[in-house]
Amino acid sequence: MQPQTQRPAAVTVTELPLRPQDELECRRCDVHCDKVVYPSACVERACPFLYAFEEFGHTYIGCMQRVYGAEIDLEMLHEAEAKREGFGAMRTTRAPLPMCRVEVEECYGSERFGELGCVNPEFHELPVGRPTFKVFAQLAD
Repeated sequence: MQPQTQRPAAVTVTELPLRPQDELECRRCDVHCDKVVYPSACVERACPFLYAFEEFGHTYIGCMQRVYGAEIDLEMLHEAEAKREGFGAMRTTRAPLPMCRVEVEECYGSERFGELGCVNPEFHELPVGRPTFKVFAQLAD
């Protein structure tokens, strides 16, 4: 019988991304942020990657680039958009395209921020290759 040798356990190293703007989610603090897109904006902007098909008497739409992974009933989307809240956003499954309406959504809210605030502010910036300016308004009391 061969003697068994112990092998050290594999060590996982968390690497910091070179471009945090290109990530789809951030889990570095307890807030948990996700990049989201608005499918209703795809319809409004006549996105060239929007596809539609009919099945079971309904028309469904989706993204050919799989920026979001669901296929949505177009009639339900229009009904939701007619209400004040609108249809809402969907979590991205791939990097959004330049024509996508993209926002960062906080899953648990800013009450979970630590004393230092956001630990990954670059995540909220636009990806490289897109317009790279931000406008900050300072309101006087």
